[in-house]
Order: sequence, then structure tokens, then C-alpha cells
Amino acid sequence: MSAPDSRIAIVQRVPAFLDRAECLRMAVNAVAEAAGAGARLIIFPEAAIPGYPAWIWRLRPGGDMALSERLHRTLLDNAIDLEADELAPLREAAKEHRVTVVCGINERDGEFSRGTLYNTVVTLSPEGTVLNRHRKLMPTNPERMVWGQGDASGLRSVDSPCGRLGALICWENYMPLVRYALYAQGLDIYIAPTYDSGDRWIATLQHIAREAGCWVVGSGVAFRTSDIRDAAPGLRELYPDDADEWVNAGDSAVVAPGGKIVAGPLRNETGILYADINTESVDNARRTLDVTGHYSRPDLFSLHVNTGALKPATFGAHRNHETAMW
Repeated sequence: MSAPDSRIAIVQRVPAFLDRAECLRMAVNAVAEAAGAGARLIIFPEAAIPGYPAWIWRLRPGGDMALSERLHRTLLDNAIDLEADELAPLREAAKEHRVTVVCGINERDGEFSRGTLYNTVVTLSPEGTVLNRHRKLMPTNPERMVWGQGDASGLRSVDSPCGRLGALICWENYMPLVRYALYAQGLDIYIAPTYDSGDRWIATLQHIAREAGCWVVGSGVAFRTSDIRDAAPGLRELYPDDADEWVNAGDSAVVAPGGKIVAGPLRNETGILYADINTESVDNARRTLDVTGHYSRPDLFSLHVNTGALKPATFGAHRNHETAMW
């Protein structure tokens, strides 16, 4: 018997840059729209809330530090603190519509310093719970001035009604060992929220689908000059281009196991991209190539992943001084 199809949706819409409340409102509306179209898994791009800080690619190194500080301050103020449950509106939307949601966020550390941002992707269950939080392991180039380095505590797959899924962010998808760590967990759906775009990126998605033998979903950021340059003072000078010029193309796409593109790429436009997938095709693809199964040769190669949460401090009474003396 053929496995039933599950509909997935990729939301490729312009965020309300640097406005957390408006981004959340837009995301909630998109979840309702996609769920109404039959989607059971709804995916948003990298740093969708409150938008990818694209200006870092235009700020001159060692240039206007005052502008950099102002923009970072605004981003920090509008980031998501998961400890404070600032993602609650999206959690409630997932619960209301009984869908799984994968969303990129700028996450403000709410447990320790409260001053560091992470490029994070969260997975929400149809019950509205946070199934997983993965922080980008290695911010790319100028991103290192914005985000801290994540650990591997969120480098894992989770089960959903559409199948087992996992996510890597943007250029993490060029890290072979990180990809392999996910492959080894038996993914059905591999999700890649990203700021990257273009033919080479699409080819990467196709390669991963062939290598992993699973569905691959690229969720891209798309916006024009006019969408970002009035989000904060100073951005108009960084984006003097024609208002209609596309700063990033988006290129959201869905690739079947084996590498065939079945939806997208959605290029230089916004909208919601839909695709119907099934897990039976994953089993078929891995019959001949299963890179963490019969093709893995564990007698020759091994990979150890430290999945422990890396904390800057631990707190507790010393074993020999459990009773305070006053």
C-alpha cells in the first residue's frame, strides 16, 4: 500500500524587519493560511523573526560603529527570548491548527548573560510545544559580529505527523560532519532555512537529497530594497539602490529523495510554496544508497558528536558545604 501524502508549506514572505510583534502576527496569519490549504508542516526561513540582519553584508568593517551598535541594539530588543515564552503566539497557532512549525529566529539568551544572540531554528509540535531548539554552530563571515556559536544539544531529529525531521541553518549545510550527524538519525525530511540563494544553492539541496535519500526543503529569505531600508535609521544610506531591486532572491524549493526538484525554486517573488510528500520514497531511495546504513563502513570510520549543552557556569552547593553557615 502506498504511503499517504503529507502537504508541506514554505512561507517565503517579507518579514517586518526589526519588529518582533509584527513578525509574529504575520507568522500566525501565515500558519492559518497554510493550514487552511491543507499543510501539516509549515516552514519559515532563517531568522524570520524579526528578520535576517542583512545589513551586516553592507557595513564596512571598522566603519560606522555607532550605526552598528544602534542596529544591534534594536535587533537585541526585538529578538525572541524562549525562556520568557516570547514565541507564545506562534506556539498557540501551531496548537490551534494542529500543525508542525519550523521557524528561524534571532534568539536572545534568556538563561545566562541575556546579552548574546543566536541564530536559531525552533520546531513546534501540533500541541504547541517546543520540540527542538537548534542554534547555528558556526555563524558565517560577518554574522560572527551578531550571533554566538551554538552547541550540538539541538543537533537532533524529531518525529512529526509528516515524518522524522531535522534542520540545519544556511552554511551549516556545507559542513559534511554536521550533515552526517543528522543523516544518522534517520531523517525523512531535511530542512534548510537559509539566506543563501541561486543555482549553486539549489544544486546543494539536490546533492543533499541524493546523498541523504530524503526530502530536502530549502526555505529562503526574499526581499527588496524597499522592504528593509526604512526599518531603522541609517539603513536607507546602506540601501540606496532602486527600491524594486531584489536584495535576496529567496529560492525556496522542495527536492525529492534522489535530487528531483518538485516545487520551486520560488525566485524573486513572495508567497507560500506547497508540496505533497510521502515517506515511502525515502525507503526506496535508501535501498541502493544509505550513507549511514549499509554504505557507512563503521569498521573504518566513526563520528562522535558532543550533544551536551555547553554552559558558561553551573550552580549548586559544594558536596562538602551543602549547609550554609550563618
